[in-house]
Amino acid sequence: MIEVRPFEQLGGANHGWLAARHHFSFAEYYDPKRMAWGQLRVWNDDEIAPQTGFPPHPHRDMEIITYVRKGAITHQDNLGNKGRTEAGDVQVMSAGTGITHSEYNLEDETTQIFQIWIMPNQFNSAPSWGAKPFPKAERAGQFVTLASGNPEDSDALSIRANARVVAATIKAGHSAEYEIAAGRKVYLVAATGAYSVNGVAAKARDGVAISDTQTISVSASEDTEIVLVDVE
Repeated sequence: MIEVRPFEQLGGANHGWLAARHHFSFAEYYDPKRMAWGQLRVWNDDEIAPQTGFPPHPHRDMEIITYVRKGAITHQDNLGNKGRTEAGDVQVMSAGTGITHSEYNLEDETTQIFQIWIMPNQFNSAPSWGAKPFPKAERAGQFVTLASGNPEDSDALSIRANARVVAATIKAGHSAEYEIAAGRKVYLVAATGAYSVNGVAAKARDGVAISDTQTISVSASEDTEIVLVDVE
């Protein structure tokens, strides 16, 4: 099954400093048919105005992955962590037993991010945060793992979930394949571009929910930047 969820039909809200679209029920947006996709609970498409952001607030028992599409985001938390993550790079926060953090756009341009929440399979663990650059050239034409709960993905950021976050940049006229293990689901969104998944067309910022499929071929009709989450 491959279901395209057009960007224009997503839930969302505009708070002035924040324009958000929600692929799944979140905050004041509620759709009982879109509560989660397997262990994937949240995928927010956020645009944050310059010199604004999310003030300190708490989380617990959630794996929160931030993929920066444009600009940069600056993180600070009560553990003493502080860092700036730029476009194309990723930060991961394992909320564990509890963490308080802020996320600010300290740039002079709008920052665009995908904010992804995955339900953990480990609880009562100490909270943590980490970030890592992932040069787009290294994922040209192929999927590269950005964050994973599988110890074999040693080059990726670690998360406490039976999940994997991968990305690929695909030139127009080219394609990339991804294998899906039995019983697992995939959700993918393009930051930019236009493409098809096994012949089903989609465009930038649409959601594509995939289940009961073993192999997907993502074919780009425009230069495309894909982010994909693989969950149980």
